[in-house]
Amino acid sequence: VEELSDVRTAVSEAVTNAIVHGYRGTAGKVEMTVRLLAGREIYIRIKDSGCGIPDVEKAMEPLYTTAPEEERSGLGFSVMSSFMDRLTVRSKVGKGTTVTMRKRLGVHDD
Repeated sequence: VEELSDVRTAVSEAVTNAIVHGYRGTAGKVEMTVRLLAGREIYIRIKDSGCGIPDVEKAMEPLYTTAPEEERSGLGFSVMSSFMDRLTVRSKVGKGTTVTMRKRLGVHDD
């Protein structure tokens, strides 16, 4: 399934964001849930219990980063959004962040 490359890229970005931004150099847990839904749609949830995102809307803007010293480009959410059909980010400061993504597999518009 050729869409798996897109899924892999989006998941890599989500997990990297959780580790780099969620825990800021401390140990923590990142949970991933994957489901194949009806209609050949994949559902992926990446959840951390890290520091949370104070302003999700701002964080979703291309090139916005809180870690320029770590050479983070600020494109993580943009990459996830461009490779997946649907992206939802929910976060609470001090509680963590949950990224939910969906993508239809094996469906081509000719």
